[in-house]
Amino acid sequence: MKYKTVIGLEVHVQLKTKTKMFCSCSTTFGSEPNSQTCPVCLGLPGSLPVLNEEALNLGIKAALALNCKINSKMRFDRKNYFYPDLPKDYQISQYGMPLATGGYLDIEIDGRIKRISIRRLHLEEDAGKLIHIKEASLIDFNRCGLPLAEIVSEPELDSPDEAYNYLKKLKSILKSLNISDCNMQEGSLRCDANISVNRVESKELGTKTEIKNMNSFKAVRDALSYEIKRQIKLLEEKNSITQETRLWNEGKKMTFPMRSKEEAHDYRYFPEPDLPEFEIEAERLRRLKEDISRVELPDKKRDRFIRDYKLSAYEADILTMDEAMAEFYERCIEIGAETRSTAKWLIGPVTSELNKRAEDFSSLKLKPEDLMDMINRINQGEISEIAAKEAILPEIMGGEKSTAEVLKEKDITQISDSQQLNEIIERIIRENPKPIEDYKQGKKNALMFLIGQVMKHTKGKANPKVVSELLTKKLEEDRSK
Repeated sequence: MKYKTVIGLEVHVQLKTKTKMFCSCSTTFGSEPNSQTCPVCLGLPGSLPVLNEEALNLGIKAALALNCKINSKMRFDRKNYFYPDLPKDYQISQYGMPLATGGYLDIEIDGRIKRISIRRLHLEEDAGKLIHIKEASLIDFNRCGLPLAEIVSEPELDSPDEAYNYLKKLKSILKSLNISDCNMQEGSLRCDANISVNRVESKELGTKTEIKNMNSFKAVRDALSYEIKRQIKLLEEKNSITQETRLWNEGKKMTFPMRSKEEAHDYRYFPEPDLPEFEIEAERLRRLKEDISRVELPDKKRDRFIRDYKLSAYEADILTMDEAMAEFYERCIEIGAETRSTAKWLIGPVTSELNKRAEDFSSLKLKPEDLMDMINRINQGEISEIAAKEAILPEIMGGEKSTAEVLKEKDITQISDSQQLNEIIERIIRENPKPIEDYKQGKKNALMFLIGQVMKHTKGKANPKVVSELLTKKLEEDRSK
């Protein structure tokens, strides 16, 4: 607690348009390298940019959803810098007159709401993509000119967990409004994090570093955690912190220096001469506000889930952070699934299985009927939770097999017959005299060991609740003799 951390995030969101920001080239991901280019996005002499109206509308929607003030006029600027994947040697962005300013986003931290201010939201075009191989560096200009909204928070985040929650909330809003697909693996949502550390008693901010190259929210949290420790170590050793841009190395779980940190004057901004100032008409704002009002945003959906489905705030928060997960959950409830157990399985085992497969809920092929059938069989004592997680769920996730079909193929029906279990318990008691003696001496952990032995003997098929009841009864009878 000797040190305070200050974090600000710059989030680049690719807007979900069919064409690029200033030309008619396609935005389709994964096409043949350099197949989606033209004189405009390559910056060839004589070409002139034309603003994509849909990109403007999506940018305004994002700004409204984040409670920003939409400026009546906006202007594009040239941000000048040289980099191999930037063919014009400048990027069309916004500096002096951005689309929107002064918004906020509320996040939940430890049961309380914290408001994070948003400094600005502006529109810009993307650069190309460098691909480094052993022999050379290759450039794919397909990404050059893709429409972006950059969302800049104020430095009001205090921890990596707050940054993580901010990003999750931001993503859920953008996806629910269909502003972006927010796919970090494809680069349609990217985050740069500015972080500084200083002693608590200091009234000044510490020297900040910027971290890039983070391809998941978990990577953002891990990179910030590492950088906090690195900066504290430097301060403890009386060394100075260099203001610089650093790259996150996911394999080594470390940040490394990239270049000295630039300031705004380093980019030599000046107004884009090929684009006029744009006036944001009142009628456009009215129409876009109406569009937003017809969408149930995550906060409203969360409150409805708590009210209608009797979920905890935590359960509702997790479910509504992912629009696809919330939609799947409601499909389950529509066919009669129990609200709390379904939420537990989606938040826990189903999400875990998706993570193993490097997939998300938008690609989930699991049928709601099969998940409900599996949960019902657990509640009826036909199968155990362990068997369901390990043997059934992985099989039904692909949507090709039903729960009933998996049960026919695999011998995983739970053993609940008292006579059969008593015979196994008698054997376990004979083979484990030491734990029996420990139990008689009041060591309750011995009971858990014996239950574990029964489960091991039955390969996890014994009903643990019935085993616990029968074993406890048997041990108490023996102790009273």
